[in-house]
Amino acid sequence: MKRIIGFCLSILMLITTFTACKKDNINNSDKDNGNSLSDERDQVTTESDQSIAKESEQKSSNEFGKATLVSPIYPQMAQYPDEMSFVDAKTGEFDSEGFDQVYDAWNTDRNRQFAYKEKYSGDYYNYFANTSKIILADQNQKNPVYSPLSLFMALAMLAETTNGQSREQILNLLETKDIVNLRSDAEAIWNSNYCQDGALNSVLANSLWLDNECTYRANTIEALSKYYYASAFQGEMGSEQYNDQLHSWINTHTDNLLTEQAGNLEFEPDTILGLVSTVLFQAKWVNEFSETNTRKAVFHGIDQDIEIDFLNYSDSDTYYWTENFGAIRLPLESGGDMWFMLPDQDVEPLDIINNDQFYKLLKDDTWQDQKFLTVNFSAPKFDISADFNLNQSLQNLGIKDVFDQKQADFTPLLANDSDLAFLSTVKQGTRVAIDEEGVTAASFTAMMTAGAAMPPEEEIDFVLDRPFVFVINGISGLPLFIGIVNQVELK
Repeated sequence: MKRIIGFCLSILMLITTFTACKKDNINNSDKDNGNSLSDERDQVTTESDQSIAKESEQKSSNEFGKATLVSPIYPQMAQYPDEMSFVDAKTGEFDSEGFDQVYDAWNTDRNRQFAYKEKYSGDYYNYFANTSKIILADQNQKNPVYSPLSLFMALAMLAETTNGQSREQILNLLETKDIVNLRSDAEAIWNSNYCQDGALNSVLANSLWLDNECTYRANTIEALSKYYYASAFQGEMGSEQYNDQLHSWINTHTDNLLTEQAGNLEFEPDTILGLVSTVLFQAKWVNEFSETNTRKAVFHGIDQDIEIDFLNYSDSDTYYWTENFGAIRLPLESGGDMWFMLPDQDVEPLDIINNDQFYKLLKDDTWQDQKFLTVNFSAPKFDISADFNLNQSLQNLGIKDVFDQKQADFTPLLANDSDLAFLSTVKQGTRVAIDEEGVTAASFTAMMTAGAAMPPEEEIDFVLDRPFVFVINGISGLPLFIGIVNQVELK
């Protein structure tokens, strides 16, 4: 199977600055029954009819039973019909009426999810551009790759737990004017990118992890479940059992593809909240690469030249160009696409990331500098990952107060207004791979004609044999992943 895979997790951790939050020092009316959610509620109004499955009693039906407080209800989607199941085994006749009925149900559910995009009122591309320019400049990452969607959801949940300037700084980065609009935007982004229908696997999951010795405002926990589809857990921070539950949750929602990154995450004893957002995206190419055209070729990386398998095809396609790079867009089955951007000679991939024309191209379907011609495309199979500590990047982007124990305002979260807390850690681990099963023969000679100049009249070789940029758009059309492939390695 030829496929493209992206998976990501973002985690934010808050720690308390002193022991006022601890059980011995709080007045918790629910202490006797083990529920440390405060009964105090704010009045929240919304047009959303998404229901919340609240579980304040300890459960035993799943691996998170002892910790689960709240479980969101995910959208139920009809599955894409398997054509072969509608073929009569004896006669070979196709049941078109039965197929159409199942297909129509699938199409209705998918269109319902797509319609959420129209409810989004913010400027995701401006947020995408601002964060990409800062985060991908991290010199500690050989192949920097990050998910703006995962970070958006994690920061949106963080905004829900804050107030005052702490919240305002987050809203400014997320390009939304207030918490009401943020809730609507987050719901729109989440739903328009969520799809688990048998044809596409685009799964988003959020969770919050609470300390069993702290008291929290129940309305905030419920809002996180309602607007952000977040599960809520409660346990002993710093304990092996609670850390294992965190790892298990992450691995479950990323299909065990980020086990190494997840295994490095731990709650410290003074942590009072963990916010986690994951994205899992799996899709096939619309036009699959033929295995007979896969061949060894040399990728000229920043560390070394390496011979590796290259995917190849030659077909009519649209070639895009701008100031310092050329680009090809490959469609994915069931929606979405993947962009490949190759810098001109003597141009660095970060120069593309910092070029405003790059973001305009991604956003504008009517880009002027494009041409339909024969494209000889060649790209290395790759499997890259990155682990970011985003503390400094977020401060450079204007989110400062939540990191300062004297300025941070978490009053919407903590039932005791005198409790002080601050954001201690923001991490994101991301992995992206493109591959195909089986390897045999054929390659193209490396030759590049891309960038500001118009391409040849009839044919172009687009060979990604040196560092390049890629972007994966989801079914909503919004970027889910962006990265730079500086070095590929044999797996």
